Amino acid sequence: MGKGKTPTWKVSAKLRSNARALRTNSTDAERLLWSELRDHRLNGASFRRQVPIENFIADFVCHAAKLVIELDGGQHFSDEQEAADARRSKIIEAQGFHVVRFSNHDVMVNRPGVLETIATAIAERAPTPALPRKRERGQIARVEGAAPTPWDEGNQP
Repeated sequence: MGKGKTPTWKVSAKLRSNARALRTNSTDAERLLWSELRDHRLNGASFRRQVPIENFIADFVCHAAKLVIELDGGQHFSDEQEAADARRSKIIEAQGFHVVRFSNHDVMVNRPGVLETIATAIAERAPTPALPRKRERGQIARVEGAAPTPWDEGNQP
């Protein structure tokens, strides 16, 4: 963003501020899951955390797969809160996202199962496999007889 330009956010300043605060004050389950999702660690998928969508803040979002991951603490298991979560999910899904919910307890005691479920959801929804990051392109095995690419022999475009 150049000097003198203002951001073109379509998110209110208050919602953006709340998302920042949630990133700073994340729960143990959120920190644990984030350590597995960040930096393309889960099958190369890119995730963001505490992302504003409509008037809500989603815990984790993979934009390429249009996937939202929500972690629910104990307060989410009352009938009233479950109904509110269902309304929230419906609004987020109206934006084209698929919402997957896990309890904090699931993340803490069954992390491999949670990650497998997320990986399956990504595989079902991702449009195409992600291209390797730029520094990995030269490491891709080449098919014998294939024409060289600009990344072969250390040449960077």
